[in-house]
Amino acid sequence: MTRAASLAQQAKDKRLKVKSEFTITPGSEQIRYTVERDGLLVTLNEIGGAGLANACGPCIGQWARHTDDPNRKNSIITSFNRNFSKRNDGNPLTHSFVASPEMVTAMAIAGDMTFNPLTDTLTNEDGEQVKLDPPTGVELPPLGFDVEDAGFIPPVVDGSQVEVVVNPDSNRLQLLTPFVPITQDQLRGMRTLIKTKGKCTTDHISMAGPWLKFRGHLENISNNCYIGAVNYFNEDTNNVFNSVTSAFGPVPDSARTYQQQGIGTVVFGEENLGEGSSREHAAMEPRFLGVMAVIVKSFARIHETNLKKQGMLALTFVNPSDYELVRQDDEIDLLGFDEMAPGKHLTVVLRHADGTEDRFDVKHSYNEAQIEWVRAGSALNHLRKEAGVA
Repeated sequence: MTRAASLAQQAKDKRLKVKSEFTITPGSEQIRYTVERDGLLVTLNEIGGAGLANACGPCIGQWARHTDDPNRKNSIITSFNRNFSKRNDGNPLTHSFVASPEMVTAMAIAGDMTFNPLTDTLTNEDGEQVKLDPPTGVELPPLGFDVEDAGFIPPVVDGSQVEVVVNPDSNRLQLLTPFVPITQDQLRGMRTLIKTKGKCTTDHISMAGPWLKFRGHLENISNNCYIGAVNYFNEDTNNVFNSVTSAFGPVPDSARTYQQQGIGTVVFGEENLGEGSSREHAAMEPRFLGVMAVIVKSFARIHETNLKKQGMLALTFVNPSDYELVRQDDEIDLLGFDEMAPGKHLTVVLRHADGTEDRFDVKHSYNEAQIEWVRAGSALNHLRKEAGVA
């Protein structure tokens, strides 16, 4: 931040202002208070910077893009940590690049993605050609970090009488209903919701950007479930075969159709499924939409744990090549659930439409406590039961 602010101070001294939209995300109130106290924020604002929320939301797209044509290819450059397609604004035509804060600041001052601050000059407000000097700064604030109001409100000592009232017409807030535990019967005659191909991050599973306004409404945000994942069978996104309708359509719509028919679904994937930001919604949404199991070559650790907490079966192929056996119109049985135990494999049976059958083992990493989460329907259900809450 200090090096970016040193460039901003140079721009001010050399009568330059930013030529593109320039937004600043402190990340927390402690950071915002500290950089404002040390004069860095005002310097950035003086050349045309605008502050966003003191939160991680902007990093995953919770900010408004001001563009004259959302259908035009465009580029943004951020100092956030990731740049998947659609991550920042839900627009596949937005090319997002990641750079250091000082490089982002230099690009914003120039308003030109081809600008090279080492060699190029800029025209200032007086029509003069000026050049930016290398930025300077310190790693940590000399006076340390500080904050006056961290925004923490402690919970009431006894919350038993607290009633949470949500407008039933709200499209942004919705009370959660406990998940119903999975049974062995529900694990028979299942269908493939999607067989994902290649990289499938939490951004592909639960897209951020404009969807974040629904993060308090599970039913609405579930309309983004797996819409960014690539379908193995046609290499499209958000276009999967539904065995009930015998037609292709969006992933959430297909999931709801199966759910209405009382048919469980399975998601199949490749390596490191669920890498990235540990958004709980990437596990809550498939659970809400009736996904019983996610079976992959390997999981990202946090996503695997999140699936367990939501009372789902997070399973991996014993033989990764068995991934190739899955067809889009299979009926799927998952056997051995009632005897599930640490280290004990379950068995997948694929009943193909041509009358043939494949079966193979899948493994899991559940311990005894995590198996209890699944038996209860979720970790929260298990905690409620342990606490004696109805």
